[in-house]
Order: sequence, then C-alpha cells, then structure tokens
Amino acid sequence: MTLNGWLILDKPLGLSSAQGVAAVKRILRGQGIRPDRIGHGGTLDPLATGVLPIAIGEATKLAGRMLDATKGYDFTVQWGTATATEDAEGAVTATSDHRPDPTAVAAVLAAFTGPIEQVPPAYSALKVDGKRAYALARAGETVELATRHVTILKLDLIAADTDSATFAATVSKGTYIRSLARDIALALGTVGHVAMLRRTRAGPFGLEHAITLDKFAEQVHGPTLEQVILPLMAGLDDIPALAVDPDEAAALRQGRRLFGHPAKPGTYLACHGSVPVALVEIDLSEVRVLRGFNL
Repeated sequence: MTLNGWLILDKPLGLSSAQGVAAVKRILRGQGIRPDRIGHGGTLDPLATGVLPIAIGEATKLAGRMLDATKGYDFTVQWGTATATEDAEGAVTATSDHRPDPTAVAAVLAAFTGPIEQVPPAYSALKVDGKRAYALARAGETVELATRHVTILKLDLIAADTDSATFAATVSKGTYIRSLARDIALALGTVGHVAMLRRTRAGPFGLEHAITLDKFAEQVHGPTLEQVILPLMAGLDDIPALAVDPDEAAALRQGRRLFGHPAKPGTYLACHGSVPVALVEIDLSEVRVLRGFNL
C-alpha cells in the first residue's frame, strides 16, 4: 500500500518530534505498511504537546513549507522562577518575589505584538560555530545567539492567577515561545519560565485535524486509515490550483518549464484533473517547477 499525505499527530508530553515520527512508523509497519519516506514538518519540544504535522511519501517534499508556516500556541508562564532552559526542565537560575497582577499582564502585551526582536534560548537547536547551541549549553559553555526579527501576529491573555498566566499566540516562523515568555516576565519586573506549551496550529493544520497515537493505532486498520491520512493537497490549502493538460503535465513531471501561460505571477499547484503534478512558480509567463510529485 502506497501512502502519500499528512498525519497530524497530537504529540504527547515527553516525546520528541523524531520519536513521534518513529512511533507512527512502528504503527504503520505493524499493519505491513512501510512508507518510502516519512518526516515531520517542524520540531516540537518534548515538553510541548499538540499539532505535529507528519509528512508521508510525496508529502515529504512539502515538509519544508511547514517550517515557514505561521504557528499557533497556548502557553503558561510561571512567574518568579527563571530556568536555564526557560521551561520547567531546567535548573533554576534566578528568582523573584514580584507577581504581576492580571491588569499589568494584559497591558504589556501590546509591546510584544507585531514585529519584535528576540534572542533565542541558549538551549535550542540553532548552531553556533557548527555545533548545536543546546550541546554547548549542556557542556557548560556560554552561548551567545544573535537577535532575530520575528512577528507576533496575535497575543491574548486567556487566564491568570497569582503565580501564572496563560496566553494564546499566533507567531511567524522562527519565534521561540520560551524567549517570548522570558521577555514578558522581564517587562513585568519579574522572571518566569514556560510551564505549559501546546501547539494549536501549524500552517493549515489545527487541533481539529490532530489525532493521538493511541487513536491512530486504533484507526490504522483497513479503510479507516484513509480517513486519518489527509491528502497531500491538504498542506497546500493556501495555494491556488493551476489546471494543466496531459502534455503540460508530462513536461512538468520531467522538470521542464512551460512558456506563455496566461496565469498571473505567483505560486500554484499544477494539477492534471484531480491529480497534483507539481508545485510551480509563474514569473513573466514562465512556469517553473519548485517541487514535482510522483503520483
């Protein structure tokens, strides 16, 4: 059986993204299904839960687009304690007796909405001189990461008490929620760390599409598998379709360019009937293949 599409995993606490992919692979192999290729569309920390898009077969050619996609998170900041990892896993590095009230928390959010600058956590997968930052930090080295520009599209306070506050955020690619939580706490005159992190959306995929590993193991049998694996095109909901004829489809499958096409410049999903042929870019009436699909 050949699979091409997306499984949207509701990743459990304590599992890395790679372990989530491995678990899905084991479940499929238990049914005699061995995908040619499988991978995830964006790392989610082991201490985080929620939406982890897993690309199967030809969908792996689109996994890189998930890295660039807008993402949504719910997260809780625990006030009064900073940690080395900026989440609940790390050793305590600073404490504060100050606890901001909900009014002050709500008032500061405007300063963190829109284009902002942030320094990523030392415990991150970013590379410093060819080495992972988290590896250097674990070895006791001082890690200095460059400030990066990110965009917080939406940031709302959804709950607050004396010791913590929970937020909902929609963010651009490259945003670290742990850094956002750290900086919010500092702006409020205290310190803090992420006590809970749940990804609610990755590009076109939300929690409404997500399935737990246990549920997937139950539904992997027979025809129900097709209801769980979303089609390859589900990852391209924001891309308009471009109809091509059989000759054009054959040319695109060979990686050749088409000329004189009347469509406006932009990115399109070229389809022959209902079959995706390639993700293409049109510029000055030239159609160029970005990703071809073997379907």
